[in-house]
Amino acid sequence: MFKKLKKQVYLANMEIYKRGLVLYTWGNVSAIDREKQVIAIKPSGVAYENLKPEHMVLIDIKGNIVEGDYNPSSDTKTHLVMYDKFQSIGAVVHNHSCYSTIFAQAKRGIPCLGTTHADQFYGEIPVTDIISDKEIKKDYETETGNLIVRTFLKKALNPEKMQAVLVASHGPFIWGKDIDGAVKNAVALEEIAKTAFFTNVLNPNITPIKQTLLDKHYLRKHGRNAYYGQ
Repeated sequence: MFKKLKKQVYLANMEIYKRGLVLYTWGNVSAIDREKQVIAIKPSGVAYENLKPEHMVLIDIKGNIVEGDYNPSSDTKTHLVMYDKFQSIGAVVHNHSCYSTIFAQAKRGIPCLGTTHADQFYGEIPVTDIISDKEIKKDYETETGNLIVRTFLKKALNPEKMQAVLVASHGPFIWGKDIDGAVKNAVALEEIAKTAFFTNVLNPNITPIKQTLLDKHYLRKHGRNAYYGQ
């Protein structure tokens, strides 16, 4: 019944693997069928080179396994919180890609320094606070999701305009309205993190892109009167 969804999630997982965003088992992609309230996600601990479409695990919105012979990703509860609280999203990507994780470990957001960033994300990629000991002991993966949601509330961010976050001391979570968009955002985020890192090396005193230029580049692709593309 959900063969297409499982294949899409498999292909998305393989895409981030091919793009060099994951090593070994260090990542996962999921997607949700909002109508059926079913999520497909990568199985936990299965190496990407051994992954097959039929390995994808189907779960309901409470995390119960609907179909599959494997345990779902250990990050499943984080994905579930995001699908619950960010109702506009259709897919989630999590990885430990190098430059994005550098910023997360440094507990720094990724500043918007130029139009490459502005074309994809509307401003600085936020970083969360550090998860508390109480939250770690309570229900780590669920509380990681709650931490992401609190970050967006605290910073008054719109998850439709800012489709990525850095979890402090951990790594990036990225999403999109559909699975292709989520994967594209994940690839873009790593490239943006890389360029921001080296820009800061060349010019430690660099300041963010000016607001008018940020607005122009983001809105011409994503705004109400967007005119980029065919």
